[in-house]
Amino acid sequence: MSNEAIRGKLTEIVQQHRDLDDSITALERAGTFDQLQVRRLKRQKLMLKDQLEKLQNMLVPDIIA
Repeated sequence: MSNEAIRGKLTEIVQQHRDLDDSITALERAGTFDQLQVRRLKRQKLMLKDQLEKLQNMLVPDIIA
């Protein structure tokens, strides 16, 4: 995967992560929200965060000490 492709995917995942965060916040502010739905959204958000870290690590070259 090229660096450009990785950066494009990073941008996409960051946006999805922000959207999930906004959705979770909106549900919690509404007062009447489904705990199960919030937990599912938070789990999705964590999975996206893991994907972000993996892709960011792909952009950083390995340094041999």
